[in-house]
Amino acid sequence: MKKIKIDHYTDKEALDFHKHKKPGKIEINSSKSMITKRDLALAYSPGVAAPVRMISENPEAAYDYTSKGNLVAVISNGSAILGMGNLGALASKPVMEGKAVLFKRFADIDSIDLEIDCSNTEEIVNSIKNFAPSFGGINLEDIAAPDCFIIEKKLKEILDIPVFHDDQHGTAIITTAALINALDISGKSIKEIKVVVNGAGASAQACTELFKNSGVKSDNIIMLDRKGVIYNGRLDGIDQWKSRYANKTKLRTLDEAIKGADVFLGLSVKGALKKEHIKKMAKNPIIFACANPDPEITPEEINDVRNDAIIATGRSDYPNQVNNLIGFPYIFRGALDVRSKTINEEMKVAAAKAIAKLAREDVPDEVVAAMGGERPHYGKDYIIPSTFDPRLISIIPAAVAKAAMDSGVARKNIDDFNIYKDQLKQRLDPTVTIMQGINSYIKKNQKRIVFADGEDKNTLKAAIAFKNSKLGTPILVGKEDKIKEQIKNIGYNDNFDIEIVNSKDMEKRNKYVKYLFQKLQREQGLLERDCDRLVRNDRVIWATSMVACGDADGAITGNTRRFGASLDKIKQVVDVRTGEIMFGLNMVVHKGKTIFVGDTSVHEYPTSEQMAEIAISTARVVRLFGFDPKVAFVSHSTFGQPLTSRTKHIRKAVDILKEKKVDFKFDGDMQPDVALNSEYEELYPFSKIVGKANILIMPGQHSAAISYKMMKTLGDTKVIGPLLIGLGLPIEIAPLRSSTSELINLASIAAYSSDVIDYKK
Repeated sequence: MKKIKIDHYTDKEALDFHKHKKPGKIEINSSKSMITKRDLALAYSPGVAAPVRMISENPEAAYDYTSKGNLVAVISNGSAILGMGNLGALASKPVMEGKAVLFKRFADIDSIDLEIDCSNTEEIVNSIKNFAPSFGGINLEDIAAPDCFIIEKKLKEILDIPVFHDDQHGTAIITTAALINALDISGKSIKEIKVVVNGAGASAQACTELFKNSGVKSDNIIMLDRKGVIYNGRLDGIDQWKSRYANKTKLRTLDEAIKGADVFLGLSVKGALKKEHIKKMAKNPIIFACANPDPEITPEEINDVRNDAIIATGRSDYPNQVNNLIGFPYIFRGALDVRSKTINEEMKVAAAKAIAKLAREDVPDEVVAAMGGERPHYGKDYIIPSTFDPRLISIIPAAVAKAAMDSGVARKNIDDFNIYKDQLKQRLDPTVTIMQGINSYIKKNQKRIVFADGEDKNTLKAAIAFKNSKLGTPILVGKEDKIKEQIKNIGYNDNFDIEIVNSKDMEKRNKYVKYLFQKLQREQGLLERDCDRLVRNDRVIWATSMVACGDADGAITGNTRRFGASLDKIKQVVDVRTGEIMFGLNMVVHKGKTIFVGDTSVHEYPTSEQMAEIAISTARVVRLFGFDPKVAFVSHSTFGQPLTSRTKHIRKAVDILKEKKVDFKFDGDMQPDVALNSEYEELYPFSKIVGKANILIMPGQHSAAISYKMMKTLGDTKVIGPLLIGLGLPIEIAPLRSSTSELINLASIAAYSSDVIDYKK
């Protein structure tokens, strides 16, 4: 056994990610069919003339006939890119594209990034003013202070659509939500607390404003910049924006200001707050150390001197992460849905209160699953909801929309908020968070995962990413010299440890040979030397034996050979779980809707009994992932029309489930469109599955494989799997030529399964 060092993901890998297939991270797709000549005539000339006339007569009609109502411009001049400084407009484009991706991923909002190559605030304002009619909202990003204040203020004065500088207000909203809950837990009144704000940039000023609008008294806030306390009469380093926060005080330093403070808000630099400062704060202090990437003081340092503090940071590896992602997508969602003229203080406060309230609510089981199996409870370590919480999409937009209506800036009213919340949930199926939830879980329960194809480039990159993302401990199977060569080929350096194993390790080899011989001598009549040859020459046998003998918790293979060939090797080492059926299950995500498809890889023509067992096992697995299983047995027929031998075969499987009185909904036979499309519900009102299915049981492996691979190849579809269900150990087989991300997903599932499934039963 040897160890080699490998660097964190390289610049080359990041560049390859952005360059792969289509350069960048966003694209524009047509929302209407463009197949026939008639389609084109309706989309352009002459059909387009009708909405043109409507909009010319009534500009509000643009929301009804164009994408304006769901389109946000993400704008930067690159003067303050991610803490890297002024690198120019074009250099900011990858960041702005990333912002557009987040808008789509979390709130189903379309975005176009616009990089303005200009440092003159007046010119920037004029540019945005002139193209603003195309958009329903404007998101400003990575613009240096004080220009960001000037630009946002002028735009809000001249435009009648939401303008939002997320660096300021997103941080402010999340921080205010955290403050509301921290005060509740500590038993303090927002009107009485003393607040110290260390940092006087855009985000610090926005936080301070929202604190005041939420009830904190101005006289109780002390703000500091690099030169110390901002006080009445100070001239050095003061501008018109900082001067708003000057207080009449004799305090001049952080050491003086922090004495007796109830709240510390840091938006400054690493190490700004010391242990000595913490000791001087009031009872039950609230400390938000939000400097990135390293906080003003670490939670460990705080806990060294006090045990009564409530702590938040900007980091994901500590509880209570102040993350703008909880805010801006959902705030815009609510504002767009009521066609708001602006995002005002009332809407910001409403968002903060909604976020705070959500953290206090009991977390249902499906959310627990989406969040990685962890059930958080309101308290010192949970004052802000997780970014993985799928309830955010229905809670925050509704609060923002109502505040817009109540404050008179909405141009469209929502009549029934219960219906609106249901519509919001449908925009983003909670299942899109499933891998994030799994990854969150396995980060806290570190497992050893064997990557059997260690010499393969994609497998190697996946193993490195698995370790770097702190998902677990990867182990590579392969020859050390070949792996080293491949590491050089993909551009990594020697400063990261990953274990490499192979048959040169005689201790492991002898152990695996002994295990395999005991298992196969009667099953297959193999001699000990036959088992030695298998262990020595086949990396799948080796990897699976590692798991079987307790040297690893799970394994992944398959990227360099056909699925069936890998499965045959695995079955020599591992049996099917007692009382289970082994089959392949694929998770298919398309436009926010997730379905599970089985059997995709094991049984060529499953019997009626096997189909019923596959349905039962799939329902159990789906529940582990946090879903309510709804099973459709799919066919070329729907409820016996047309009636064929295969139809009878499928209907027998349905009858078997009826006899077993299973605890999930099911029905069949039915065609896939009937199972998935709600438009068919009125035709078959007797079925509780029509239009609602999330599990499709296929009549044969051929139809299953054809279906999911066609969806993966032709559609905007993400496929995870096939997952091996029913096997006696957490081993996953990747399809040939799987991508790095696909391999990471399967490795994560293997790690997750090893902890949540009792394989000893």
